[in-house]
Amino acid sequence: MPTHALYGIALIALPFVMSLTVHEWGHARAALAFGDKTALIQGRLSLNPLVHLDLMGTVMMLFGPIGWAKPVPVDFSRLKPARIGDICVSLAGVGMNLLVAIGCLAGLYMMSIAGLRIEPEGDPTAVGIVAFWLSFGLILNLSLLFFNIIPLFPLDGHHVLRELLPWQYRGPYMDWQMRVGRLVLWGLIGLPWLAHLVGLRLGFNPVGTYFGYVQRLALLPLRGHALEMFFDSWIRYGPYLPW
Repeated sequence: MPTHALYGIALIALPFVMSLTVHEWGHARAALAFGDKTALIQGRLSLNPLVHLDLMGTVMMLFGPIGWAKPVPVDFSRLKPARIGDICVSLAGVGMNLLVAIGCLAGLYMMSIAGLRIEPEGDPTAVGIVAFWLSFGLILNLSLLFFNIIPLFPLDGHHVLRELLPWQYRGPYMDWQMRVGRLVLWGLIGLPWLAHLVGLRLGFNPVGTYFGYVQRLALLPLRGHALEMFFDSWIRYGPYLPW
């Protein structure tokens, strides 16, 4: 593998691993708070990335750019109260991603207040790498948040929508989700990618458009030198990304 690609993987590995780890830890911690010890017993209530990362999900994360971790096991029958517990456990992962995104935003502002600068040329610097981690982490965690609330199986959003539906509609809704939810999700992700791979132009990429809005959302709270650091870090280190 070229040194350029290895360097890019090294740049994105830490934010990716940390973001997926805290997401799954959030699910496990919320499940315990609502009475289910399944994740605790199976060793998933941990911030050790090794207990959460999925091999294929990690490979896809580095070369995708889409990745996933092993789902946290939850016995929803043990959650009390059941409906609120299900919603809170489902949203706990994205809640952790939101906190990380806020932390990345705060970090960029702290670096800007300290007057730190990113060198446009020369060898990579610690300041530049940290600024890129924070910038990448901001977009990544907001992307994980908005992606996971899509109400399609196996994403967290399908649990939330199920609990918000009237009782009589939950059964048919879950039947549909288990039959075609995953197919719809992978179709939305995979068809534009396959079309691009073979040189076709579909004219519309729903997931790409969705994440385009997420990226613009990430820029809204950035102002002044913090915004400059965001763009400077992407200009300086973005070309190293493996995808």
